[in-house]
Amino acid sequence: MVSVASWNINSVRLRMPIVARFLEEQGPDVLCLQEIKCQEHQFPFDAFRELGYEHFAIHGQKGYHGVATVGKVPLREFSRHDWQDNGEARHVGVELTDPAHQGMIVENVYVPAGGDEPDREKNVKFGQKLDFLERMTRWADKVDRPTLIVGDFNIAPLESDVWNHKQLLKVVSHTPVEVDALQRFMDAHGWSDIGREHIKAPERYYSWWSYRSKDWKTNDRGRRLDHMWASAELAKQATGHSVHEYARDWEKPSDHVPLVTEFTL
Repeated sequence: MVSVASWNINSVRLRMPIVARFLEEQGPDVLCLQEIKCQEHQFPFDAFRELGYEHFAIHGQKGYHGVATVGKVPLREFSRHDWQDNGEARHVGVELTDPAHQGMIVENVYVPAGGDEPDREKNVKFGQKLDFLERMTRWADKVDRPTLIVGDFNIAPLESDVWNHKQLLKVVSHTPVEVDALQRFMDAHGWSDIGREHIKAPERYYSWWSYRSKDWKTNDRGRRLDHMWASAELAKQATGHSVHEYARDWEKPSDHVPLVTEFTL
């Protein structure tokens, strides 16, 4: 068995207390964090080591973005791509090196949000998001090992991935052009959407609620922006998947919640 968690933490140093709580309660073998908002030398290594997480792959930058993968099980950095082609720290891949895990690859990605206007002519950030997805798609076409890709994709593709499909069709994260781009990425490698394999549409499935909502739970205006996708052969070994919504209620929460998938390798 191996369990992998993914969580956009929105500043790992600020939210280390709830990261620790999650690790103590759930104990995943591997934790992939997005939006760590720190450089590598600023990462709270000691706090993770105290919790039994002694293996690290960190791709950080000052103040913004950044991804980190930490493990109780041995792992090594396997890849680091600049899919936005601008030097931002948005990806790191690892290989699980314990023979029991058969060299499983875990790719951790933070796709750009894309700004507010879903038009690349009016909004440079939206164009950068689409270009990022296009580069990711070209990469996926060449993936030749059993791979899990996780992270904040910043796209909610299905109608049941958002609180109101019709109202959000022109809102960045749920527009048809983004959904089409994400589908091309899926088709490039034949990825399996682990979340939706275990929580079947049209069942409600959200992983993000805006800080602007005064009562996130009552209003429940969520979106599924976070994903865990696997190569076809690896997807067959997924035995469970869970969404930890209660973490949105913790003190000083992230606006995202953790996802966990278990595999029997």
